Amino acid sequence: MRWKPFIRENAMHLSWVVATTATLGSLYFSEIMHYEPCRLCWFQRILMYPLVIILAIAAIRKERHLYHYVLPMSIWGGGISLYHYLMQKTELFKSGATACGLVPCDVDYIDWLGFITIPFLALIAFTLITIIQLLLWAADRD
Repeated sequence: MRWKPFIRENAMHLSWVVATTATLGSLYFSEIMHYEPCRLCWFQRILMYPLVIILAIAAIRKERHLYHYVLPMSIWGGGISLYHYLMQKTELFKSGATACGLVPCDVDYIDWLGFITIPFLALIAFTLITIIQLLLWAADRD
């Protein structure tokens, strides 16, 4: 049971690092590489960017009970990321990509190792934040 004190002390910091890295990566792809974000990318950004501020405040103030606010955003963002990734990588969801706006949602700006795309990176970030916050919730239940 030594993980509980570690999670209680560091969960908000770890989640903040993940959210900040995802936000900086998103800004790098759009502002430096000039990749135009699609509609689903914008929804993911709308859910990720505020997490940087919320988690920073929670980490500075040593508040642990903000998982009530962070978890819905990270789970919802993860769901959008998963849908977006499936839209890019499977034929089952491709039909919705054309209705995404000026930039189709199935465009692969990056495709590292044949499976790592921008929505996949967002999915990993949202999943990590969700897992860390669920661990914090479990540690606080005692």
